[in-house]
Amino acid sequence: LEGAINYALENNLSIKNAGLDIEEASEKVKETLAAGLPQLNASVDYSNFLGAEIELKFSEEGPATTIPFKPTSNLQLSVGQLILSGSYIIGVQIANMYRQMMETGYKKSEQDIKEQVSKTYYLVLVSEKNKEISEKNLLNIKDIYEKTKPMADVGIVEKTDVDQLYVQVSLVENLLISAEAQVEFSHNMLRLQLGAGVDKKIELTESLEEILVKINFVTLLIEPLNINNNLDYQLLQSQQRIIKKQVTLEKMSFLPVVTGYYNYTEKILKPDFDISPKNVIGLNMNIPLFSSGMRRAKLNQAKINMLSFKNNMELLEEQLLINEKQLKYNLKIALEQHENQKENAEVSKRVYENIKLKFQQGIVSSLDLTTANSNYITAEANYIQALMNLLEANVSLKKLYSSL
Repeated sequence: LEGAINYALENNLSIKNAGLDIEEASEKVKETLAAGLPQLNASVDYSNFLGAEIELKFSEEGPATTIPFKPTSNLQLSVGQLILSGSYIIGVQIANMYRQMMETGYKKSEQDIKEQVSKTYYLVLVSEKNKEISEKNLLNIKDIYEKTKPMADVGIVEKTDVDQLYVQVSLVENLLISAEAQVEFSHNMLRLQLGAGVDKKIELTESLEEILVKINFVTLLIEPLNINNNLDYQLLQSQQRIIKKQVTLEKMSFLPVVTGYYNYTEKILKPDFDISPKNVIGLNMNIPLFSSGMRRAKLNQAKINMLSFKNNMELLEEQLLINEKQLKYNLKIALEQHENQKENAEVSKRVYENIKLKFQQGIVSSLDLTTANSNYITAEANYIQALMNLLEANVSLKKLYSSL
């Protein structure tokens, strides 16, 4: 089971996507940081005035001077630097929080895969166990049928007894066909969750009983829930921290933003009369004065969202505590049912073996034998299902504790 889980953690596509989410969030942090670092841009322009001219008179009596507009071309380099912005600082913090939330989401995806693989692993084992029981039962009932049929031919037993055995053989054969289909279905489910190929053969090396003896159910039943360890709660906490920061972000929109810049212009083609300098440096302050209440409305929305999310946190806390109580109850009931069904299966097997022996001695009828066989098959199926329920209840409670 542990090997299957490790294989899934390396190959499952959902896990790979969760890892990509972390990488994307890391790049988002870099993007946000870069917005506050120097920005260097270059541009080239060319202008042609199509022979346009301007006439200038320096006195009323003097002749006009004609100055043609020559084509111009400039190469410009500009550097911008954010100097003061509250929104930038909060934005970087939110980006980092988002990355941390994606890391928690990755752990949550790992936990989901562990749960899915464990339960499907159990399903495969249960399916194979059902198939094994059906095969053994079919061999037994066929053997009795083959030995009884000649006895009916010579009149030692009634033909009705043989017919009843034939019906029982057909019943068990159908059960075996269903068990084989369930085995194939469960194997395909496990292949999908492992991220293995469609045609890859899977062989399980651990039995249900071996898995069962490793679990300490008593410790699990008395262990208290630490809500802060629950990954669903941790994800919601991360979202809550981001929402609180978004309130601060909206507050920052009331503050001015200061930027600095430097421009260098190289004249590739320039007019005869050019007085513009090559180097320019300056500061720019954008001061928000009046937005007709838009910024205030955005801030109020963020505050309302924060209060709503606080209610969601309290609701999740209650849900987790109730869930713990229910899952512990489910595990306790599953333990009791497992012991009861195990004992029933053992008793039913002894009864069936005893009835089979009496039938071979001619003491009981085939009806008694088929009834005992049906009871044994039902008891075995109930036991295996109880075992499956017990293991699933264990996984569900461990998932709540984030201890898978």
